[in-house]
Order: sequence, then structure tokens, then C-alpha cells
Amino acid sequence: MREGLGAAGWVEGQNLEIITRWTAADTDLMRRGAQELIALKPELILSSSTPTTAALMRETKTIPIVFMIVGDPVGSGFVQSMAHPGGNITGFATIDKDMTGKWLELLKQIAPPVATAAIIFNPATEPRFNLYLDYFKASAPALGLAVDAKPVHDAAELETLFAALAQQQGTGIIPLSGAFSLVNRATITALAARYRLPAVYAIRGFAEVGGVLSYGIVNADNWRRAAAYADRILKGEKPTDLPVQFPVKFELAINLKAAKEQGFAIPATLLATADQVIE
Repeated sequence: MREGLGAAGWVEGQNLEIITRWTAADTDLMRRGAQELIALKPELILSSSTPTTAALMRETKTIPIVFMIVGDPVGSGFVQSMAHPGGNITGFATIDKDMTGKWLELLKQIAPPVATAAIIFNPATEPRFNLYLDYFKASAPALGLAVDAKPVHDAAELETLFAALAQQQGTGIIPLSGAFSLVNRATITALAARYRLPAVYAIRGFAEVGGVLSYGIVNADNWRRAAAYADRILKGEKPTDLPVQFPVKFELAINLKAAKEQGFAIPATLLATADQVIE
């Protein structure tokens, strides 16, 4: 984001001040951080995710907000439509229904016997989980899969959940890419490895800490593109005139070392298409 702003001529300490609030997966921190930022009356707010954008929206209807990682901007109530946001918020979406089908397809490729995909999510940090589940359920039958929703509410529940899933023959996992999963990615990938559960993740960071495979958008690219919108808004344009954009960069990461250790054979054709192979 700073690189993108710098390329547009915005430099911290010269003509730009950036004030940051970190929230992780803590909804109380999100609420408090949103209130603190709104009180400072900034010219623009950049928001990372669906929960942070929702927290900000509750506090202001006037200060421009640009989000970077939001799955369903219309369904979340942030914008009236993708082409015409209609208010003080616009930004960059992360998913369409084709993505869920791709995750299911990859799960079958690395573990053909899988018959059920367990979708893991925290409802507090992934408030649009029902949209994802609808997409999964629409895509699953063509692949011979069933979909099983598995909500968790804190990290302590993960151990029990994975132990139970390991007892269900033919089950694989797909954690949704909310803040909860990201914060707990080391725990999630370690449990998947311990119980030999085939898993597909949405963010490369999971493959980097021991997950077998990830496929998803390049989050950093959305942040870089958001800088261009920030530039336009700071120069006088309105969020309502800037359409919500879909992601344009995707990446497939395969942790070959983890795959071998956990007993999963990666098809050569899939390996050949990987953007990153961890050996």
C-alpha cells in the first residue's frame, strides 16, 4: 500500500500521515479502533476486511472508506451495487462463486477418495459465511462431494473439531479465509497434518507454515490497487463514483515437503501450474 501511495506521489512525513489500528480477530478491538479513527476525522480510511469495514460503517456515513479484502460487498450492505457503490464506501472484492468450485476441485485432486468437504469458519469474523456455503453447495454435486459447515468460535475448539473430523472417513477441510483462520493458521495446518486431513487453503501463508496447498487471490495486490483509489479520493473523487473491483491476481502454492510427509500425492499436472513450490 505504501509503495502504491509513493508511486502516486504520497510520502509519509511530507504530504501524508498514516495512522494505524491493529485488530487481529478481536471484534472489540475493531469497534474501539473504528471509534478512535473516526474521532481523528481523517480524510480517508483504508479498511482490511469485512468485519473492520462493518465496524467503520457503524461509526461514519461521510468519511471515505476503501476496503481491500471483502467477500460480498453488496450482501454485507457496504455498497448498493458493484458498479455504483452509492455511498462513502468502495473497494476491492475477494471472491466469486467460481473460487469455491476451484477449492473443491483442488481438494479432490490431492485426495480423490474425499467425499465430504468440511468448511471451517468463525461466524464472528466471517459474517458472510452463508454466501460461501451457498457457493460450495452449488459446486459440490458436480464433483461428487457433500459440504459440511463447521463453525468454531475460538481457537480452543479447533483441537476437538479436527479430532472429530479425523474419525469421519473421506473428509477433507477448507477453512474460510477470515481473520480467525489467518491468525490461527499455524494451529490449523499443524492439526491438519497431525490428523492427516487433506486440506485446501485460500491464502499462501497457510502453505508457508505447513499446509499442503493454497489457492487464492494475491492479497498484497488488492492493497496496492487500493492505493490508487486512495490517491483518486485524496485528489477529490468520491467513493460513490469508483466501482468495486474484483481481484485480478491469483496464486497456487504447493508445499511439496508437507505433502510428502502427510502422504498426499500431488499430480504432476497440478505441480506444473504452481506459482510457488515449497520443497
